[in-house]
Amino acid sequence: MVSGLGRSTIWNQTIPDELRGRLAGIEVLSYSVGPQLGQVRAGAAAGWTGTRPAIWSGGLACVASVAVLAAALPRLVSYDATTDADARLRRERDAARAAAS
Repeated sequence: MVSGLGRSTIWNQTIPDELRGRLAGIEVLSYSVGPQLGQVRAGAAAGWTGTRPAIWSGGLACVASVAVLAAALPRLVSYDATTDADARLRRERDAARAAAS
């Protein structure tokens, strides 16, 4: 849920309208395939090592992945809609369109 809220906030504030359809397809792929791949990983790990090690390894892999992504993408961690240049530009453009209408 937290990941989804973050993605939708950034999505709504920064993605141009002309790219939304294309990126929506990628988003659907992400949240429809991701859980199934997690199930395959959990099943394979449980078959090789047992249930408890499979659960622990999945949790540790998740925490490690978040740490690596946070280190690799610091702007994503510190995203602020009030100071982000793309979000500000989009708001200004939308306000100009609304004023012209």
